[in-house]
Amino acid sequence: MRLKNTYLMIDNIFFAAASIESAVNENGCAHVPDIVTITINPAIDIFVNVGHVEPTRKMRCSAPKRDPGGGGINVARVAHRFGGDVAAIYPIGGAIGKLLERLVEREGITSIVTPSHVETRENFTAYEKTSGEQYRFVLPGSTLHRAEWEACLDKLASLPSRPKFVVVSGSVPPGVPAAFFARAVQHAKQLGAETVVDTSGAALKAVLEEGVTLIKPNLVELVDFVGHPLDSDQDRVAACRKLIASGRARAVALTLGEQGALLVTAKKAWRALPLEIEVVSTVGAGDSFLGGMVAALAAGKPMEEAFRMAVAAGSAAVMSPGTELCREADVKRLLPQVKIDEITLAAV
Repeated sequence: MRLKNTYLMIDNIFFAAASIESAVNENGCAHVPDIVTITINPAIDIFVNVGHVEPTRKMRCSAPKRDPGGGGINVARVAHRFGGDVAAIYPIGGAIGKLLERLVEREGITSIVTPSHVETRENFTAYEKTSGEQYRFVLPGSTLHRAEWEACLDKLASLPSRPKFVVVSGSVPPGVPAAFFARAVQHAKQLGAETVVDTSGAALKAVLEEGVTLIKPNLVELVDFVGHPLDSDQDRVAACRKLIASGRARAVALTLGEQGALLVTAKKAWRALPLEIEVVSTVGAGDSFLGGMVAALAAGKPMEEAFRMAVAAGSAAVMSPGTELCREADVKRLLPQVKIDEITLAAV
C-alpha cells in the first residue's frame, strides 16, 4: 500500500501546510488550531514526596502536586510551551474531570471536551527520598459507553477546517475498542491533516493499518509490534523501513531511552546520541519528545531540526522532578548539545 503524499513531502524533508481559516463552530473554538490532540484516557497525575516507602505503616507525604495528564494532553502542553497553536479533545467526568479541564486551560490550551458518566481517573507517583526511587501507580480508567468515546471522534470530524496535525496518543480505557485511534486517523485524513500516533499494543497495530504520517514508538513497543528483538541500529532502521515500505507510516521516530533516538524516513535516517544529564524522573519523556517534534513541524521546521528539538525536549523532561514535563529553559540550554548523525544507506 502506498499513501498519497498530498501535504507532506518526507523525502524532501519539507512539510507544506495551508493556512487555517478562522471559524466559530459547535466545539466552541474561535478557530481551528494548527495542532489538535486526542486523549481518550485522560488523567490527573498526582505527585508526592515521601521519606521511606514500607508496608502497613502510615507514610507522611508532602502536599500533592497535580498535573493534567494523558498522552495527547501532555503532547499539547509541550507543543504549546514552544509556541504551538493547540487544542485538546478529551472526555471528562465528575469533579476530577472538571478539575482536569481547569488545569488544561490554565496552561493556555483550548479544551474540546465531551461528557463521561464516570469519574476521570487519577494516577499517583511517590518519590522516596531515602533511595531516590519513584513508585508509579497507573489506573486503567473507567469503562466508557460507546456514545461517549464516539463523541470524541465526532468533535474531531466536525472541525470546520483542517488542522496541520492531528495527534492521537496514550492508552485506551475499558469499553473503547482498539480501533479507536484508527477511526480517529480516518477522520483526520478526511480533514486533510497529517496524522501522528503514539500508542502501543493492539491500538498501534490497528492504527498502522490505516497508514499514518509519523509514529513514535519506544523500543519495547516496536519490538512487541515486529515480534522479534532489535538489538542493533541496523535492525531497528530495517524494521522502521519495513513499516514505511508497507505504507503503514511515512516516518518513524524511535525513542531508545538512555541510548538516544532514531528518526527514519524512506530515504534517510538520523541517529541522536544520548545527552550527559542527570536523570531525575523519566515520567513524561516520550510525551515531551513528541510535543517538541510536532511543534517544530507545525512551525515549518525541516525533519532533522524537528528531531533535534524532540531530543532536547525529551532529555529535558528527565531532568524535571515528578510528573513535570520538559521546561522551556532546559530545552533551550540542551538544544545546542544535541548531536545528530545521518546514517548512510550503506550502513543499513
